Amino acid sequence: MTRVTNRTFRDIGRLAAIGILGAAAAGCSSTADKIAQINKPPYLSAIENPTAVAGYRPVSMPMPDPEPPVFSSNSLWRSGARAFFKDQRAKGVGDILTVEVIFSDKAIFDNKTERSRIASGGRDISGAAGNAFLDLIPDDYKTGSAVIDLNGDTATTGEGSVNRKEELRTNLAAVVTQVLPNGNMVIEGRQEVRVNFEMRELIVAGVIRPEDITANNTVDSTKIAEARISYGGRGQITDVQQPPYGQQFLDIILPF
Repeated sequence: MTRVTNRTFRDIGRLAAIGILGAAAAGCSSTADKIAQINKPPYLSAIENPTAVAGYRPVSMPMPDPEPPVFSSNSLWRSGARAFFKDQRAKGVGDILTVEVIFSDKAIFDNKTERSRIASGGRDISGAAGNAFLDLIPDDYKTGSAVIDLNGDTATTGEGSVNRKEELRTNLAAVVTQVLPNGNMVIEGRQEVRVNFEMRELIVAGVIRPEDITANNTVDSTKIAEARISYGGRGQITDVQQPPYGQQFLDIILPF
């Protein structure tokens, strides 16, 4: 048993060493970038086509049956337009619209559960067959008249609470990257703001309806389907708040 235990610990040590070396190798590029950025502010990302970014995947959504267009004879008013002249709202790939990000979330939960269970039982055997069976049972296991005595007692108590409040309000310009067959549009917007040595990033993506775009070419973030909103940052303050990647790796693989 001792040999197996020592071998197990040696295997765990080898795996941990290999994992640390792998994490160090994977972090070499990021470490080199951080070293190159010493005494420099975080760099701004290049403006590029969202559909050309690695990992981009076109959106596929359920579509209704196509309907033939309806034209009004002898009318200068275009169906669905909100103005007599050309509609300035975003409607095609490459058009720009403003997303009003209004995110307000508040949740309070308080749960408490208790469970207990007590069970006991005894069995007595008598007669010729019972006496023969009793001779096979050690005296230490005979309790009074009961040959077999079973007892069980379990108890479970759980308690948890959540008190969270989050709020984010800002505006962001997004680009239409795709128009779905039913007219809905896929949008994606990215914003970077650098203040001193800290970079703040805001990313918004999702699917919107043309009807939800207001007359001033804005859309509320609460009306974005499959919304993906990310607000974070990178820089000196963020690096200090995060533990080193080696410590993060050890926190994941170590069982204690």
